Amino acid sequence: MSKTKKQLLTTGALILLGICILWAQSNFNNYTLRILNLSAIYAILGVSLNLIFGFTGQFSLGHAGFMAIGAYTTSLLIIPKYYKEMTFLIEPLIWPFSVLQLPFIVALLLGGLFAAIFAIIIGLPVLRLRGDYLGIATLGFAEIIRVIANNIPQITNGALGLKGIPAYTNLWWTLGFTVFTIFVIKRLIASSYGRALMAIRENEIAAEAIGVSLTYHKVMSFTVSAFFAGIGGGLLASLLTTIDPRAFMFVMTFNILIVVVIGGLGSITGTVIAAFLFNFMLEYLRPIEQGFDLGFISFPEIPGLRMVTFSLALLVVIIYNQNGLMGKLEFTWQGLFDFIDRIKNPKNSDEKGVS
Repeated sequence: MSKTKKQLLTTGALILLGICILWAQSNFNNYTLRILNLSAIYAILGVSLNLIFGFTGQFSLGHAGFMAIGAYTTSLLIIPKYYKEMTFLIEPLIWPFSVLQLPFIVALLLGGLFAAIFAIIIGLPVLRLRGDYLGIATLGFAEIIRVIANNIPQITNGALGLKGIPAYTNLWWTLGFTVFTIFVIKRLIASSYGRALMAIRENEIAAEAIGVSLTYHKVMSFTVSAFFAGIGGGLLASLLTTIDPRAFMFVMTFNILIVVVIGGLGSITGTVIAAFLFNFMLEYLRPIEQGFDLGFISFPEIPGLRMVTFSLALLVVIIYNQNGLMGKLEFTWQGLFDFIDRIKNPKNSDEKGVS
């Protein structure tokens, strides 16, 4: 398939996505829109974590920390001044956050930039570790960020958190940044840098022997991942309109890790699919906690049954498909047309397989 045809198909897909967003914004209720927005944010976070975990092979558990940095930075830059004066009761907000109010897109990018800067500072010493030690170190970083946020009321308002965050987040922002995240990370993976990252994942010693700078490439991957985690945190803050340090506990990183593992390590397509499945399953399994009747047996109201059912579904996926929903497969236009052709002409595909 020619490059021009692929570009035309991609452009057409983006136009179709825009039409779908327009229709969804007008026809879906707030509940459904909230789930879609949350799913798109999880897709951003999952794809960014997959870069450092799936493609670079570094076990990082610090995503919640970068999300917190992005969320607080974005929120402080978009909350109106009078809301800041009402919110910060323990201690007044420090300058320049006390007087700044920036456009949402600028605040989001600055939130991602601050997260990326922290990633460089943390990554240089921490990424010398490997495996479980790296995971523990990055988890410690995320907890440090949360504890600091809990104890600097002149910036984060302490345990009271931030309220009155403008609700700018909608499908245009979330799906737009999802497409942007996928585009940037796919281009990165397809470049020489991406091949170096995958070489590090397969064998660090061999990668270093052929001239790959381990520190440079690990920190670069960590920084790009943190940048998009910060943007995801900013979008989440504007969706919820209120945040506090408890929103960025380890369970947040754990949820994103589930999305990555279910979708498949090293699969961007699988991660996006898993992000939407994860959020929709969690929401649409809620009714079973109220009790249900199968005809021959009745189940009473059981609090927590939703999470038990969801956990069992995760176990089934992991046991019977350890590489996730997509493994390391990715969506391509050529692959889509080949799949359609195999459905239309099964005999031809069988003959090709035999030959």
